[in-house]
Amino acid sequence: MQDLLHDIRQCSICEPHLPLGAKPIVEAHKDSKIVLLSQAPGRVAHQKGMAWDDASGKRLRDWLGVDEDTFYNPNNFAIMPMGFCYPGKGKGGDLPPRPECAPTWHDLLWKELKSVELIILIGAYAQKQYLKKEAKRTLTETVANYESYLPKYFPLPHPSPRNRFWLTKNPWFEEEVLGELKMKVNTVI
Repeated sequence: MQDLLHDIRQCSICEPHLPLGAKPIVEAHKDSKIVLLSQAPGRVAHQKGMAWDDASGKRLRDWLGVDEDTFYNPNNFAIMPMGFCYPGKGKGGDLPPRPECAPTWHDLLWKELKSVELIILIGAYAQKQYLKKEAKRTLTETVANYESYLPKYFPLPHPSPRNRFWLTKNPWFEEEVLGELKMKVNTVI
């Protein structure tokens, strides 16, 4: 696993397409129990070299019901975005993850992960990639039907502060889904 993580962190296959250059961010251990599959690191993560060390990460840890030490322990959580590098800024937020990363690295990572009990799919890119035809028409529908993907997958919206309107419009998520998520995470770790 450590050799693979080293190789991923040295990757530069999409360097010409990245406004801030390649700086792959990934974390895993062969005994990781939960895999966090998300979009791609944001600008802050790129600058710090650490995933989820921002407002989105604070909200995600709250949703999961874990503290920073538990979250950043790779025996508990593997951090495996669809794109390992910051893709740049678009009109409505960050650009989509680069298409090279997941096909190049995900299968190799899955072969090394021996203890996964739960895969949390954060956002539409991860949900479409991993749920394929089982994903609903919209992210909202997929998240609302989270129980149909258990025990393997747990789909979530992105915890970005930009999604405050989605959270306001969908109060059932915080009222019903987050309690189930916290219970599931607590059981696994």
